[in-house]
Amino acid sequence: MRLSLRLLGIGGIGIVRMSGKNCFDVLQKIFKPKNVQNIDDIKGYTIKYGNIVDGENIIDEVLVSYFKAPKSYTTENMCEINSHGGNIVLKKILELCLKNGAELAEPGEFTKRAFLNGRIDLLQAESVIDIINAKSDKELKTGVKQLEGFLSNEIAKIKQEILDVMVNIEVAIDYPEYDVDDVTNKQIYDMLDSVEKKLKILESSFDNGKIIKEGIKTAIVGKPNAGKSSLLNAILKEDRAIVTEIEGTTRDTIEEFVTINGIPLKLVDTAGIRKAKDEVEKIGISKSREIAKEADLIIAIFDSSKDLTDEDMEILNLIKGKKVIILLNKIDLNSKIDENDFRLLDVSRDIIKVSALNNLGIDKLYEKITDMFNLDQINLDNEILITNLRQKSLITKAIEHIQETKNTMSNNMPLDIVAISIKEILEDLGSITGDEVSEDIIDEIFSKFCLGK
Repeated sequence: MRLSLRLLGIGGIGIVRMSGKNCFDVLQKIFKPKNVQNIDDIKGYTIKYGNIVDGENIIDEVLVSYFKAPKSYTTENMCEINSHGGNIVLKKILELCLKNGAELAEPGEFTKRAFLNGRIDLLQAESVIDIINAKSDKELKTGVKQLEGFLSNEIAKIKQEILDVMVNIEVAIDYPEYDVDDVTNKQIYDMLDSVEKKLKILESSFDNGKIIKEGIKTAIVGKPNAGKSSLLNAILKEDRAIVTEIEGTTRDTIEEFVTINGIPLKLVDTAGIRKAKDEVEKIGISKSREIAKEADLIIAIFDSSKDLTDEDMEILNLIKGKKVIILLNKIDLNSKIDENDFRLLDVSRDIIKVSALNNLGIDKLYEKITDMFNLDQINLDNEILITNLRQKSLITKAIEHIQETKNTMSNNMPLDIVAISIKEILEDLGSITGDEVSEDIIDEIFSKFCLGK
């Protein structure tokens, strides 16, 4: 049987979890309940009070939760020892479990066992880590919907729609003497169109799902000393980045996650873009350019107390064609840049005057971001969102196989060849839920989980 313990520091309560056929045997060797009962008489979903002991020595006063197969997280016998949360006591309990026959669990092994034992599918398993890592209310809600099986049910319905037609295809292949090709071909075309439409809706949901899960990758770009670090500090409401009068203080990127009006942003404060003065700064500037190319949103900040320079124009050329908000910073000083300057308007119509250091105009920046990315339009109660790249890639692959199947039919290929193409679509959908997936992929997915889950 497997056990887990995750040490994150001292807390009020610590939990050691065991799962497996013989977990109660191990527990009985180290747990002395105040009211002794035979394990067969203890009902599942029961909590018992007592002590963890090492021989005659009491290690800790604990509560033990009992979960009996198949009604547990893993569908196996399971118990959770709820002890005091000190690292020393938890380590002692862990060592006692190991000494008496338990083995240390791998990352994600409990959820992996739940998947392998058929309690949840792969989509639901992946939602567990999404819930754990949720950084916003919307991401949490999306993860919970996945765990409840909304996407799994949608995939199951699509698979059944395909299987209903596959029955007729098999009949036509097995009994060629009956002339049912015309009827079967129409059913196939109708089914392919219907399934493709549904899958494309799921595929397109990834754009919103990716934003909810990963945040909007937002690059703060500008010349040295334009106010990038002051802006980052103003948004985070803390002194995260060093702010000085010395140009080029930021030599590398600084990344932080923040939620603005419910919109998750992955903020990246980049090194000031200019002609580099040394090799280290050159590397930082190169990195800044690369991040600007990959960003979903660029906040370009300019020192409005100085005229636009050749370096400023280089930045404007770099970000042209991207989704850009231009900030004219240092409005507390005499402004020398006009917000109606055609060189700025040629890049973005979204121009805001701010003083990052004095927190002036930052609220207008928030309003503009909210207008650009209105996640309130996403109705999580009625929509199913794809937030996982693995899932999205397999949906895209299934759509490609649908188009290949249509081409196969348009070339008047025999039904048995068409059937092979349709089975590839079913395999793609099966890989999403875990019905058709390799052990390597399963191991890779669960390796991303934390110990204890």
